Amino acid sequence: MTASRSSRVEISIDDERGVFMISVAAELAEMHPQTLRMYEARGLIAPKRSPKNTRLYSQRDVERLRRIQRMTSEEGLNLAGVETVLALEERVEKMRGDLERMRQRAAELERARKGERR
Repeated sequence: MTASRSSRVEISIDDERGVFMISVAAELAEMHPQTLRMYEARGLIAPKRSPKNTRLYSQRDVERLRRIQRMTSEEGLNLAGVETVLALEERVEKMRGDLERMRQRAAELERARKGERR
C-alpha cells in the first residue's frame, strides 16, 4: 500500500477583486439580493462587472455591506445617514492623504533649506 501525500494549496484573493455573484454576496452579507441592488442604485456600493455585465462583488464590498447593515440595524441610521457617514469617512481619508503629502513636502523643503545653509 502506498501512502498518499496531501499538499495544501494556499490561495490568496485580492480584497478588491470582484469574485462573488450577487446571490453569494447577499448571503455573505446576510441580506436580500434586492437590497444590494438598491444600495448600488444609491451609490453605497459599486460592484465590478464581468464582461457579460454580471455584478461581481469583492471581499471589501461584502465587508462594506456588512458595515452598512450594522449602521442601519444596530446604530439606527437610515440610508441617508449611512451615505453621510461614508462620505465623511472618504473625505477624512482624502484629507489624511493630503496631510501626509504636505508633511513629506515640508520635510523635503526643510532638508533643502538645511543643505543651503552649509
